[in-house]
Amino acid sequence: MSGDSAGRPPLPLWAEALRQKYLAGEAAVFVLYRNVFDRYRAGDGYRTLQPFLSEVLLRDNKQNIFELSIDRGVRVIQGGSAGERAELYRHLEGKGLSGIFESLERQMRGQRSSALLIPYAGTIFPAAELHFLSLDERGAFTALHRWSLDAEFADRDNVVILVSESLADLSPALLTNPRVVAIELPMPDHAGRLAAIRHYAPAMPPAEAGELAGQTAGLRLIQLASIVASEAPQGMSHGQRRTLIAGLLQGSPQADERAEKLAAITAGMTPAEIRQIVDPTRTLPAADDPAAEVLAVVRQRKRELIEKECAGLIEFIEPRHGLETVGGNEHIKGELLDIARLIQSGDRTRAPMGLLAVGPMGAGKTFVIKAFLKEAGLSGVALKNFRSKWVGSTEANLERVLATVKAMGPIALVIDEGDRSFGRQGDDADGGTSSRVIARLKEFMSDPENRGQVLFILMTNRPDKLDTDIKRPGRLDRKIPFFYAENAAERAAVISAVCARYRVPLEVPDDALLAACETLEGYSNADLEALALLAAEFAERGARVADFTLPPAAAGGAAVTPALLAQASEDFMPPQETAMVRYMEMLAVAETSRRSLLPQRFRSLSAVEVQERLAELRRQILP
Repeated sequence: MSGDSAGRPPLPLWAEALRQKYLAGEAAVFVLYRNVFDRYRAGDGYRTLQPFLSEVLLRDNKQNIFELSIDRGVRVIQGGSAGERAELYRHLEGKGLSGIFESLERQMRGQRSSALLIPYAGTIFPAAELHFLSLDERGAFTALHRWSLDAEFADRDNVVILVSESLADLSPALLTNPRVVAIELPMPDHAGRLAAIRHYAPAMPPAEAGELAGQTAGLRLIQLASIVASEAPQGMSHGQRRTLIAGLLQGSPQADERAEKLAAITAGMTPAEIRQIVDPTRTLPAADDPAAEVLAVVRQRKRELIEKECAGLIEFIEPRHGLETVGGNEHIKGELLDIARLIQSGDRTRAPMGLLAVGPMGAGKTFVIKAFLKEAGLSGVALKNFRSKWVGSTEANLERVLATVKAMGPIALVIDEGDRSFGRQGDDADGGTSSRVIARLKEFMSDPENRGQVLFILMTNRPDKLDTDIKRPGRLDRKIPFFYAENAAERAAVISAVCARYRVPLEVPDDALLAACETLEGYSNADLEALALLAAEFAERGARVADFTLPPAAAGGAAVTPALLAQASEDFMPPQETAMVRYMEMLAVAETSRRSLLPQRFRSLSAVEVQERLAELRRQILP
């Protein structure tokens, strides 16, 4: 890592930062973390991290390069004669971790300009209190800590590089050392993905390569290579894949062109996986454009790769309906449509950092938010349970999720029942894990770099259980209240929308539907949906009884009539939790960010009146 960079290919930004910090004398011990299992540009090719460090960053600047790992012990990557290496290996034989560090220190102090690489550093310096470590682990920690503070060690042009996917896997005492510098290896950006696509798929047209680079945000280069590389090391060749796909598409429009393009992005896949993805009956998107079909396949593979990498920590949201399928809630739809237009316009600097959807259960929060994602053209992922019983795993899981989500932007991160995941913590029973998780989420949610890239959406019916600071503007800018349908017209709109969504014919005149809905006061949107589907079930039963020769599928189009709707209304029993519903409604009133989003009956309430009503309702339900 010399100061002379003339004639040398440009380094990735993280590698250049490491080089500059080392030359400036800021530290001699570095930790590389986050995207450490990827490939990195080196001249005209790509290398994984260990070869990149030893062959690109360090080879011309260090006389000796050592590697230390749990599985392979000490390896001499560069420097020393065969005899000197054999002598070192004999000297290390049978020595524990402390003995290995003592021997390496002697080598590095005796010979100038050495580098020590420690992959999987968390296995040697684990995230545990020192008194829980073995004597060997304590000795290793002490040696590294001492090296980091020793000016003579650095003056002899020595450097130590630790590699760990997550900082949570490493000893906190090591990371708080001011002479140990942690450098993040980010996920590849658009330019990096485009360069990799051009390298691994040089025959791909530039326009398609650019579109593919945009669609693969969130993927590592090593994953991207598995999609676009023309040949995989094992398995079927390009020609074999093309023949298989051409057979699957035989007789379909543009079969030859589609087969050629799909063969180019299915390297490394098994015949069974190809058959699952290549559907000859699929209608070609975008006016019979094979390139659009390729992007559809890429999006599917991207989803599979990311869900696999995140090990069930996130789940992609695939909304099937837009806001036009939402019945009632006109003021909410208007607000969300404005936000959607803002996002679609490309001016994401004015987009909110986050949304808080609040309101009683069954008010339609989840359905409306999913419809909003489709309307806004935003990809969405739901945060699943990332908590773990193992020390440090919860924090590591959260960091993996946040890094992946940020790399996939623009995207929405949806957290349903947010009060359960991020509610107030009254004690430290989990060792402070919950406090650290919430603090990290707050930091991520308020990061200005995420504006327009990551939209946080929290949904809850108990916002009073959320940590207060997480709800402030700058984290959750828009607080949208959801309520049950206010009048018969709104309830009728919900029932009509439900029947349209499920393709149930509704043969009920408007005046009859309004009259029926007058009796449904207090029904939630979920109750109205259940009632409409119950009426559809009665219709289907009647159709089967009327003509028992019809198969069940043929009878599914039976219409809902006024008599069937009345029968369903009489038979259906909604949940009876009126006190809790009123309490949740008043919580939504208290949380809303705009008075105009409230139903008319709440708009004139002052803040004092809202708090008084909340206190009274709280006494009723929480004796």
